[in-house]
Amino acid sequence: MEQMDAPRKLDLREVSPLALAFVGDSVLELLVRRRLVEYHRLAPGRLNAEKIKYVSARAQFREEQMLEPLFTEEELAVFKRGRNASRAAVSKHATPEEYRASTGFECLLGWLYLKGDTARIAELFEALWAGYRPDAAT
Repeated sequence: MEQMDAPRKLDLREVSPLALAFVGDSVLELLVRRRLVEYHRLAPGRLNAEKIKYVSARAQFREEQMLEPLFTEEELAVFKRGRNASRAAVSKHATPEEYRASTGFECLLGWLYLKGDTARIAELFEALWAGYRPDAAT
C-alpha cells in the first residue's frame, strides 16, 4: 500500500483571495468583539449592534479607505487581488464598490493572519479604532 505524504501548507500566493477573505472576516470580527467587550459594558444585543457598525460591508469600505495610505505595496496588491476577485453579487446594504472593497480588506486581513503577521494586524486595527467613527459615517 502506498503511503501518502503529510499534507503541506499552501503557499499563500496559491490561496484563493475569497478564501483569504473568509479568514479575514473572522479576524476583524474577533478584534472588534474583543475591543467592545474589553472597554464597554453593553448587553449582548447592544454589543451586536455596535459590532455591525465596524464589520458591515459599508463600514469595511470606509475603514479600508481610511487605512489604504498605510498599506505597503505588497498589502495593496493583496487588497486589490481580493477586491477584484469579489463577484458582482452584493448585499442589500452595500453598493458593488463597497462590497468589493470590503472583500479586498478582508482578504488583506486573512493574508496577514495566515502569514503570522499579527503585529501588523494589530497596528492596522489600532489605526482603524483611533480614526474610524461609525456614528459619523452612517
